[in-house]
Amino acid sequence: MLFRRRPPPGPELEVLLGHMGGPFFARREAGAWTIPKGEYGDGETAWDAARREFEEELGLAPPDGEAVPLGEVRQAGGKVVTAWAVEADLDPAAVVPGTFRMEWPRGSGREQEFPELDRVRWFGLEEARAVIVTAQTGFLDRLTEHSGH
Repeated sequence: MLFRRRPPPGPELEVLLGHMGGPFFARREAGAWTIPKGEYGDGETAWDAARREFEEELGLAPPDGEAVPLGEVRQAGGKVVTAWAVEADLDPAAVVPGTFRMEWPRGSGREQEFPELDRVRWFGLEEARAVIVTAQTGFLDRLTEHSGH
């Protein structure tokens, strides 16, 4: 999870979130924004997977910086997500999202390609709480504790 500090009058801390691509989330905002994440590869550490997924989903190398461990959360579908926070700035316009293929419409026999993340933007922490996948609010809480806000 990237975060940055901003001068007043806006929110002091902002986090970078991506809106999940594909037809299931196209018209949703609440619960449709996420940190870049994905599955571990064979013999891959959680940290290595997080950096690889960042690059695959955003099309940019993950920035260097101190990695603050934010622990794990279990999402509603059972997936366990491990995250770190890194303080860095990133221009959302520079993002070149990765893609995935799926049958759409369901049962049609046709495969379509969709971006993994169809939008990326910075959110203040309170605004992020309103749109992030519910279980991932735990990461926002831990980031707040770490930063003293």
